[in-house]
This record gives sequence, C-alpha cells and structure tokens, in this order.
Amino acid sequence: MSHVIEIKIRGYHLDLFRHVNNARYLEFLEEARWSLLESRGSLTFFEHSHYTLAVVNINIDYRRAAYMGEVLCITTTMKTIGNRSCVMHQRVTLKDTDTVVADADVAFVIVDTRTEKAAVLKGELRTVIERLAETVPTAE
Repeated sequence: MSHVIEIKIRGYHLDLFRHVNNARYLEFLEEARWSLLESRGSLTFFEHSHYTLAVVNINIDYRRAAYMGEVLCITTTMKTIGNRSCVMHQRVTLKDTDTVVADADVAFVIVDTRTEKAAVLKGELRTVIERLAETVPTAE
C-alpha cells in the first residue's frame, strides 16, 4: 500500500541556481517516511520502545529539477522486509503528472538501543514493520 504526501517548493528550498538542491531531496524523502510512520501508527510504537530506525543506504536517481511553486508528490512504499533490514521505495513526481523528479530506494534497520545492534525483525517488531505495507515480498 502506498503513502503519498505533497510538498510545495518554497524559496528556502532553492539553491544558488534557483532549483531544489540535490541534498534537499533527502529531507523531502525523510519527511515522507515520517508521515508514513505516523499514518500507520508505527511512530507511537517506536516512541515507547527501545527501538529506533536507522537509514543504512540510500540509492537515489535525480530525473528532473524542481522549481519554486511546483508541488511534489512523494509516494512511499515498502519494497522488502528481511530478517534485519528493510527497503522502502520512494518516488517524487510533479503533482497531477507522471513526470518523475527523483526516485530512491532507502534501506534501513531497526536498532535495539540497549545493544546498539540491528534487531531481528520478529514478533511485535515485525508486525509493526509489516503494518507499513499491505503485501511485501520477503528478502532472502
């Protein structure tokens, strides 16, 4: 199941060349992931547990510049859930078009703050993660 948020490009998003700087997209993607966690009730779990999320890899492809006044739609889906890590796919498009601005695969782990190691995704923790997706292929 996909989760979509919109972000309107404002002047403070722009760089010297008057388009959105590549690093700013990482903030947009993070905003969308936080929104997904909130919308599926997972954020509450993490706020009251000894687990935290840590991004371990981002592969992003920039397809088109974005400019002030444009509205970006960021779609986030869970791509895979493995034993210790997960991958979310995120696509940034111009609102009401099929124009792709950027897309990314974001790998993350759930860190057990008591051990500072990646937790095994089982039991309640796995249920919370699976809630982020409707149907998810299991990674080998």
